[in-house]
Amino acid sequence: MMLITLPVYMPIVQRLDIDLIWFGVLYLICMQLGLLLPPHGLLLMTMKGVAPPQVTMALFRAVVPNIAMSIVLLLIITAFPAIATWLPNILG
Repeated sequence: MMLITLPVYMPIVQRLDIDLIWFGVLYLICMQLGLLLPPHGLLLMTMKGVAPPQVTMALFRAVVPNIAMSIVLLLIITAFPAIATWLPNILG
C-alpha cells in the first residue's frame, strides 16, 4: 500500500513544506486504522484466521478500544505535531 500511495503523496507534502516525520506518523496511524476497519479489515481477518476455533466474532468487538484509541491518538498528533517530532529533534 505504501509503495503505491507514497510516490503520489510525497511530492505534495514536500511542496507544502509539511514536516516529513509528522506526516509519516500520521500516515502510519491512518494505514493501521485502514487495515483494521471494515469493509476490508485485512488485519482483523488475519487475526480471525489464526485464532483458535473457540474465538468467535467477539474478536471484532475486542478491537473497538484499539480503534478508538488510535483515532484519539490521530487527533492529538494532528493538533499537536510536536508530540510526533520531539524525539527525532532531540536525537539530531
